[in-house]
Formats: sequence, C-alpha cells, structure tokens
Amino acid sequence: MSRKQALIRGTAVLTVTSLSTRFMGFFYRMFLSHTFGEENVGLYQLVFPVYALGISLSCAGMELALSRCVAREAAAGRMQKARELLKTSLIFTFFISCMISLFIRQNADTIALTFLRDSRCSSLLFLLSYTFPFASIHSCICGYSLGLKQTKIPAVSQLLEQAFRILSVIVICMYCSGQGQNISIAFAVAGLTFGEIAASFYSLHSIRQSWKPISEKSRSVFLPPAAFRRHLQRLLEHALPLTASRVFLNILQSVEAVSIPVCLQYYGMSAAQSLQTYGVLTGMALPCILFPSAVTNAVSSMLLPTVAGLQEMKDRQQLRSLILKITCSCILLGCFCCGVLLILGKWIGIFLFKSPLAGNFILTLAWICPFLYTNTVLLSMINGLGKTTCSFLFNLFSLCIRITGVFLFIPAAGISGYLTGLLSSQIFVFLASVRDIPVSLLHFPVICIRRQILTDFLHKKRTDT
Repeated sequence: MSRKQALIRGTAVLTVTSLSTRFMGFFYRMFLSHTFGEENVGLYQLVFPVYALGISLSCAGMELALSRCVAREAAAGRMQKARELLKTSLIFTFFISCMISLFIRQNADTIALTFLRDSRCSSLLFLLSYTFPFASIHSCICGYSLGLKQTKIPAVSQLLEQAFRILSVIVICMYCSGQGQNISIAFAVAGLTFGEIAASFYSLHSIRQSWKPISEKSRSVFLPPAAFRRHLQRLLEHALPLTASRVFLNILQSVEAVSIPVCLQYYGMSAAQSLQTYGVLTGMALPCILFPSAVTNAVSSMLLPTVAGLQEMKDRQQLRSLILKITCSCILLGCFCCGVLLILGKWIGIFLFKSPLAGNFILTLAWICPFLYTNTVLLSMINGLGKTTCSFLFNLFSLCIRITGVFLFIPAAGISGYLTGLLSSQIFVFLASVRDIPVSLLHFPVICIRRQILTDFLHKKRTDT
C-alpha cells in the first residue's frame, strides 16, 4: 500500500471511529441526565478538568512523541528500536501515572474543597484516580500503532473504551434499581475506569499478538539501563513541550469555566444570565462548530507520523506536496463549513437548541472555522517535523490571547469580547504556523527552478568548451 493510500485509509478509519464515539457520547449524556439529574451530572463534569489534567501530565505528550519517533525508526527500517521506544514509554508513563493516581487519592479531600469547591467530589476523585495507569498503557500503544500507520488498535480500543464505559454504567444502574439500592453518580466515574481497563487489556493483547513472530528477547518488556535512558531522553525532548502545552490548555479551560460567568457579571449581567450565556456558548454553539473537527483530528493523527517518516527519508518534494495539499483541503473544508453555518446558523440555534442566542453565537463563531480546522493539521505537521517547542509557544501565546479576551474584553464588550479574543487567537496560530513551516518546503518550486537553471548553465558551458 502506498503512503497516500495508507494516509487516506487511516484517516477514514479514524474519522468513522471519532464520529461513532461522538454519537455514542451524545446519547450517553442524555442517559446520565435522565438517570442522575442535572445536579449530579454537574458534579460529574466538575471532576473532568482533574481527569484531563492527569491524562495530560501522564501520557498525552508521550503518545505524540512516541508516534513521531516510531515513524522515523520505521521509515529507516529499525523496527527493533521502535519496539524499544514503546517499552521505554510504557515503563515511564506507567510509573508517572501511578504517582499521579497516588497523589489524587491522598489529596482528594483537599482538591475537592480547595479547587472544585464541593466536598461531594472527594469520593469521585478517589474513584477517578484508578483510571490513569490503564490510560497510560492504552495511550502509549495507540501512539506506537499510529507511528506505524496502523489504525486497527487505536480505532477498536477507542470504540471498546466508549462501549465499556457506557454499558458498565447502564448495567450497574439497572442492577441497583432492581435491588432497590440508591443510584450514585459515582457509577459514571467508575465507568471511566472500566472503559480504560478494557481498552488497555485489548491494546496489550493486540500488541503481544503482533509481536509473536519475533524473538522472546525482543518481546521482553525489560531494557538495558543504558538503552532505557537513551530512548527516554529522546522521547522527553519531544514530549515535554507537548505535555506543557496540554497542561496549559487544561488550566485555561478550568480558568475559563470559572472566569467567564464572573466577568459577564462585571459587564452588567446577573449571575443567572451569565451562567445561561456561558452554557449556551459552551454547551450548544461550540459543539456545533467543533463537530466537523472529527475529520481534521483524524487527519492530524495520521499526518504526524507521515511527516516524520518523509523527513527521515529526506523526501522534501513529497513532503512539501503533502503539506500544501492537506493545508489547502483543510482551508476549503473550513470555508465550506463557514458558509453553511452562516446560512443555517440561525436555524440551527432555533430548531435544534430552541435558543436564538445559540444561533447568534454560531453566526459569530462561523468565521473561526477556516482557521480552527487548519490549525489542527498545521500544528500536527510542526510536531511531525520535530519542532515541538514552536508548537508549545504558539499554543501558549494563543492561550494568553484568550485569557486577555476573558479578563479585559468581556467586562467591556460582553461575550462578544471573548469571541473576538477566541477568533484572534486562532488567526495568530494560523499565521505563526504558516510562517514556521520551513521556507525550503514552501518555496520548493523556486529552488527546483534555480537548480535547473544552474544545471542548464553548467551543461551549456561544458558543451561550449
């Protein structure tokens, strides 16, 4: 299978998987709302920033770094080193995730009271802590598989994780209802752990099956200390900026959740109006804008290892062609979605959400689509080229722009101030990413023309001589 076919097939598989899990998640949230009530669902959502932060610290950056490094080793035919990289990442992330899990269990009461401002979250955090070691295993194996451009394990494990999460909660709730026992939102948190357990066991089983033809020594999880340190240093060079970026993003999301309603009150809204406005923005308008990103997220997952592999083989022409084609396609997708949302945005807000305000937000946010969808793949390209520090800095400055929009623009202009800051941050990331893509790649035709002119000149000179 050619590289282009592998990219298209992998993207298609991951897109279908992402859309399937999103639909499953949509109906699951309806079930949670009907079963546990709005207040308990609010508690469930309250612990998610802790979950996201734990995942970011333990394995999110390592997954992307592993995908890139494995892709480069596979392109060079060094599969033994690729397997050693996986073993190194598994050992390291499992250790880190256990430390995070232990920290959350021991400080659940403090985190619940100090940061989440609700003591009822303590028991939920205790259950949530068991998720991280299994999530680290699942994440590393997915990164390794994507580095090899194999989508079976990531796709199946993602579907399996979502299915086990939903089914386990439904079965437990039905059993407790039949026994006349109280139903707690803690069951939903336990479902996260069950889902990750299922995904991690499937991933481990699949990777062991794929390694059966190789020697027993290669299958062993143990590595010489020197090799472990060498591989870990290489992985951390790429993983640390990515992890820092993810952590900053999660912190920002937590800050936004608290600060936007407060700043709207400074603008002149009541507490109830500010919460309503924030709920319409984040619960109705933004999910509508982000839904097509299932395609670009799938592209970015396959693009990172592909770019890394082409870079390793020094195939500059094909690399440039790939970058231009994918970038142009994402811009066209964004422009198409922008046009559709500008035409149907008002109708979507009223028909789907029974909210004219949601329609107004969709009309405003529609202009963000070309930049938002394209930025996903541009940052993936930059990470694939090994420039993870640049990716981190772009995300950091983008977050600063958004924070400025929250604290300075909202009190002066209301929620439109925040939307302006959000659009500005995406434009900045777009311009910075385009500027950062190596000039040699963007101007490859010019280089070729100059090289051809020089070749013709020298040939003519030799002929004349």
